[in-house]
Order: sequence, then C-alpha cells, then structure tokens
Amino acid sequence: MAWYREVEKEDWDGPAKVKAKYRSASLVRDNRVVFNIKGNDYRLVVRINYPYRVVYVRFVGTHTEYDKIDAGEV
Repeated sequence: MAWYREVEKEDWDGPAKVKAKYRSASLVRDNRVVFNIKGNDYRLVVRINYPYRVVYVRFVGTHTEYDKIDAGEV
C-alpha cells in the first residue's frame, strides 16, 4: 500500500521520470518496470501506459516466485 500511495501522486510521462524517482527500478520491454518493494523482500512488476498515466500491476511476489516468470510477458 505504501508504494501505491506514492505512485498514485506521480505523473509519469516516460521511463526517465520513473528512473528519476526510483533509481533501482528496472525497465524491461513493453513498458514494464520491476520494483523491489518492502525492503527488497518482494518484486513488483507493472506495465505503464505513459500517454494515459495509468499503471497496471502485473505481478507481486517473492524473489523466488519472480525468478519463475518473464517480466516482459506478464
């Protein structure tokens, strides 16, 4: 919820703004971004529609669960 509360106030019109706010975020294909959350205990994968400023949560899970997915496909 803490991440959600921070992000709902953002106005990301491109990947550079995401990286400016979250330097450890990983940009992957198809406008997907991987965040380390809760003290790096979990991974969060989102897809961002930059023109409409909409963030879609695609995956939340542990590092072990994350290793089993393709972040660019979920």
